[in-house]
Amino acid sequence: MKLWPLSALLLSSCEALGSELQKPLKSASTSLQPPSYESSHGSPSYREDLVSLHKSLVEISSISGNESVVGNFLADYLTARGFTVQLDSIPPSESDSDSDKPRFNVIAWPGSNLHPSPKVLLSSHIDTVPPFIPYSRNDSSLNPDTLIAGRGSVDAKASVAAQIIALQALLDSGVLAGEEDSLMLLYVVGEETSAVGMRHFSKLRGNLDPAPEFKAAIFGEPTEGRLVCGHKGIFGCNITAHGHAGHSGYPWLGKSATEVLMRGLVRVLETDLGSSEEFGNTTVNIGMLEGGVAANVIPERATARLAVRVAIGPELDGAKIASGRLIEAMRSVDEEAFEFDCNYGYGVVKCDCDVEGFETTTVNYGTDVPNLEGNHTRYLYGPGTIFVAHGPDEAIKLGDLETAVEDYKKLILHALES
Repeated sequence: MKLWPLSALLLSSCEALGSELQKPLKSASTSLQPPSYESSHGSPSYREDLVSLHKSLVEISSISGNESVVGNFLADYLTARGFTVQLDSIPPSESDSDSDKPRFNVIAWPGSNLHPSPKVLLSSHIDTVPPFIPYSRNDSSLNPDTLIAGRGSVDAKASVAAQIIALQALLDSGVLAGEEDSLMLLYVVGEETSAVGMRHFSKLRGNLDPAPEFKAAIFGEPTEGRLVCGHKGIFGCNITAHGHAGHSGYPWLGKSATEVLMRGLVRVLETDLGSSEEFGNTTVNIGMLEGGVAANVIPERATARLAVRVAIGPELDGAKIASGRLIEAMRSVDEEAFEFDCNYGYGVVKCDCDVEGFETTTVNYGTDVPNLEGNHTRYLYGPGTIFVAHGPDEAIKLGDLETAVEDYKKLILHALES
């Protein structure tokens, strides 16, 4: 199959590319070491369980808005293993999906206590981007180099599977004896679109009694097995340029909305919207352009849709500052032609990366980290590389999944004892 050489090449080259593009910030120190789970033949004892869970998750299509099947699977899986599970329903009025299927987050914790007081949250998302790509493996025998492909195999069902297996391994070892309900799992919907799942949980805390107030939260996203010290913020902007229609043979008698929009966008690309040593430059992706009605008509209207990755803080206002600079740059081209519809998003997001034994980095993508309100320590970590996520060759090595299980165990113990 052509997929495997290309995926393997992407995985190896992206590791080197990520080292070049993402600047590590600092290292840190703790001394926590979870028990080893290596079997007599060198593979971890949980390998089969990890591969089976990851396979089941990836085989289920869960494109944003259609997460109910994978959510029900996860609820059944956790219930069968002694977890208390609660489905956190998203009201249709809050949903960003046109689907009439039910949407819900999956909340779970070890044991049967109906009123837990968790200290540490493990969370990731169960929705994926389109299109669905079926599960496949390049090798029937399992080894660290086995390549597993499919939509969500990296982003973020790898994190979901590794977190669950890590927690189960700690529970089975007895390390968490007496602290079983100090941990809570949360797997949300809609992260790839509007973050509706995490925003809903943050607001109502699953209607749990008492409402959980976490000491720490561990978020799962593809970070190449590095602990993230922070990530860029983001905002979106829809821009409409207004002109005056006319015959294309006499352009001076009209005003081309397309031309003025292009000039404004070029000015934006040439403008420093905000930069920092840790996160580099604020970058602009002109994702969509549309304008005019015919080639021989001066365009009266043109539109652009932008996604802006914000490299400045503070978290609450960094996006507002950057969007203000964007608007100012475009109005320096034409004061009256543009109409702006910008959501103000957030600025750079700082996470804790002071944990011994982890390489550190920063990343340019957005996450659910800022969408969970509260005064908790925030960790961001996960297996796989973002450079194959969302693409046709999304895949992960089994060895990276197994490393993530061990690293999640370390993070869980560190978060509990910090």
